[in-house]
This record gives sequence, C-alpha cells and structure tokens, in this order.
Amino acid sequence: MVRMPDEDINDPEDGEDTSVERDSNDEIAAIEWWCSAHGNILIWARLATLASGIAEVFDCDGRVLRYDDDVAARTALMDAEFRAFDGIDDDDAAMMGIDLDTTEPPHSDSEAELREQMVQKIAGVD
Repeated sequence: MVRMPDEDINDPEDGEDTSVERDSNDEIAAIEWWCSAHGNILIWARLATLASGIAEVFDCDGRVLRYDDDVAARTALMDAEFRAFDGIDDDDAAMMGIDLDTTEPPHSDSEAELREQMVQKIAGVD
C-alpha cells in the first residue's frame, strides 16, 4: 500500500515484499502516474506494469511495492486516496488545487533523483 510520508516505514502492510528485485528479463509494459493532494502538498506514485503482469508502485519514500497484478496495485492506490493522473479533469484538478496546464508527473533518469520529486508543494496553495 502506498503510504503517506509521515507513516512508519518499518511497518509494511501484510503481503508486501519490498525487498524483491525485478527479474532483468521482466520489462516494463506500461507506466501510470497517480497523485494525491493533501493541503498544499502533491504526492506522486508511479505504477509500472511488467510484461509478466506483476505491478510495482514506486512510492514517495522511494520504495517499490510489488503486487500480483495492476488491478491489485490500483486498488491499493485508490484505498490510499490516490487518483490516476491521466483521469483527472479540470473539476477534479480544481478540487485538488492543481493546475493541469502546469502540473506534470516527475521525471528523471534515476530513481534516486525521482524520489526527490515525488512530494511537491502545490504552487499558489498555502
């Protein structure tokens, strides 16, 4: 389950194995960005569906949470009050306090750099 930044990182949910590394032959088949707004903070999560069907969520703490499939990963994200970024319309964006014209998912060549961008202050919201 994707956690909020202030939750205890040493208390993983039942069934999560965050130490498993991806098989080098198991390529990423699809990437989805999810986000959640809390006050003036926008928190990102990256859902990667692998060719094997396994789903991995890169969370705001830089952890990779593995799920049996993308349905289970999406359910966990929705349970944690995340929304698929590509499904947010102007009304949703206004409720979240974000501007769709200027908001875009984080991007970086390394996960270490990406982790630094997973929690962002929402411009214009105090």
